[in-house]
Amino acid sequence: MMNFLRRRLSDSNFIANLPNGYMTDLQRPEPQQPPPPPPPQPSSVSPAPERKQSTQASGSGFFSSISNAVKQTAASAGLVDQTSSTATKKFKLLLVIDDPHTEWAKCFRGKKVHSEFDIKVEQAEFKEINLVSYADGTCMVDMQVFRNGTKVVRSFKPDFVLIRQHPYSMAENENYRNIIIGFQYAGIPSLNSLESIYNFCDKPWVFSQLVSIYKNLGPEKFPLIEQTFYPNHKEMLTMPTFPVVVKIGHAHGGMGKVKVENHYDFQDIASVVALTQTYATSEPFIDSKYDIRIQKIGNNYKAYMRTSISGNWKTNTGSAMLEQIAMSDKYKHWVDLCSEIYGGLDICAVKAVHGKDGKDHIIEVMDCAMPLIGEHQAEDQQLIADLVIAKMNQTVPKTSAPSPQRPTATQQPQSGTIKEPHAETNKIPPQRPPPQGGPVQPQGVQSQNQEASLQQRLSPQGQPPQEKESSPTGPQPQLQKTAGPTVEQPRSHGQVTSKPGMMNSKPERVPPPKPQPHPQLNKSQSLTNAFSFSESSFFRSSLNEDEAKAETIRNLRKSFASLFSD
Repeated sequence: MMNFLRRRLSDSNFIANLPNGYMTDLQRPEPQQPPPPPPPQPSSVSPAPERKQSTQASGSGFFSSISNAVKQTAASAGLVDQTSSTATKKFKLLLVIDDPHTEWAKCFRGKKVHSEFDIKVEQAEFKEINLVSYADGTCMVDMQVFRNGTKVVRSFKPDFVLIRQHPYSMAENENYRNIIIGFQYAGIPSLNSLESIYNFCDKPWVFSQLVSIYKNLGPEKFPLIEQTFYPNHKEMLTMPTFPVVVKIGHAHGGMGKVKVENHYDFQDIASVVALTQTYATSEPFIDSKYDIRIQKIGNNYKAYMRTSISGNWKTNTGSAMLEQIAMSDKYKHWVDLCSEIYGGLDICAVKAVHGKDGKDHIIEVMDCAMPLIGEHQAEDQQLIADLVIAKMNQTVPKTSAPSPQRPTATQQPQSGTIKEPHAETNKIPPQRPPPQGGPVQPQGVQSQNQEASLQQRLSPQGQPPQEKESSPTGPQPQLQKTAGPTVEQPRSHGQVTSKPGMMNSKPERVPPPKPQPHPQLNKSQSLTNAFSFSESSFFRSSLNEDEAKAETIRNLRKSFASLFSD
């Protein structure tokens, strides 16, 4: 039977025809049930009240089952807002921009932010993400990645960003500076800072910072290589000395670098720069013995020496031997000075060349996109992960600003309405009529007063209580048989109400009801209206009560038969 009800309630027409305020009622908490009465004594109580209590219990269980089915169906259709029932987000989302060869999720497994939030890692490359940023600080990232041949599409709001890729490279025709601008627009914290990452998108721009350090400290404490900048090819005429190294544009991994032996080759390179329509730099060629790389991750320092064994003048191209060397005070001073540019670099590395003449020359500084080398790559990854967690504890708030809730189509405005307390609705339980053919129990003045008060509470605002109620699903059949056609006289406040075709023993004067806001329907009343149960049929009292109760039972059977006949 419950499967049929779920199919019936999942019909969009049925949901649309529910009474106003019903979906709002579904989100209200369940009223507390009154404690069950003590068990009656078998010697003094007849079996009729026991049958009445068991019937009421089964009826409440039936209505609660229907309510649960309606809730599940409405929630699955998106008609009820589930934000109040769902638990708050207990994790912070970290976006790592890196190639898939490095699995960053394992470095953050078991780690927490603010000692209570787990870290959920989303990893992708620049080419696999896109975003939309809003002025209120919201950033929605769309990710489309391929994992084991399967395309994975997700959308999320990152709380922190770790960038391990270069956002701009002329060699690979990649320019993702607009993604960096989007993160900065939304104010997403990152490692390194987004300002420094954007500034590192042009190597001559970064080299200008090294020139400032060189001017302040001199060549003894900061031996920076001499470099010349050309904004275009027009001024690339000649060089005072040769050989030189020409670097065209902004590239990485040894790309865009050419060794020029004489001024004829230099003019040929100038023509190539003209085609690229970009800038170029030139610096004297250093006959190196080995390259030096000093890296800093937080407060951890490492120094490496790389020697070419393939005979290539580019030690980062071809075969090379890499070994870790001791960290000297000179190397530590260099990297500390470079880590202070652009407001501070949490991850950086300094590249230098040690010539055969015994002199060192600083040629470049790298940021958080530097590749990890050597035998301690796993240790360096964990150092970066610990640094990210420390930064998240400083920059990521514990609670995010709540987004404005959009009202659903089924919600009704709540202004001007007063909710009726649940205790008031449970003061007078509904009286179920006895079975057909049972003994007629006379009702006194107390039952008539209860009926009048209930009809007054259930009547519309500002109107006297009516004898018939129309169901939202259609016209309700007349519950009492009369000798002639039914004629209802218009009634005003203070007039005597009478039923045509019947004689009341005493005319009942209905006092004028006080104007009050119509209370919202509770769950039982909404279900009764939805299933065409007229409430007046349960609270009607007259001299011809036998016939009315028999007709009520027949109408109930017809209603349930029409409900389950579909």
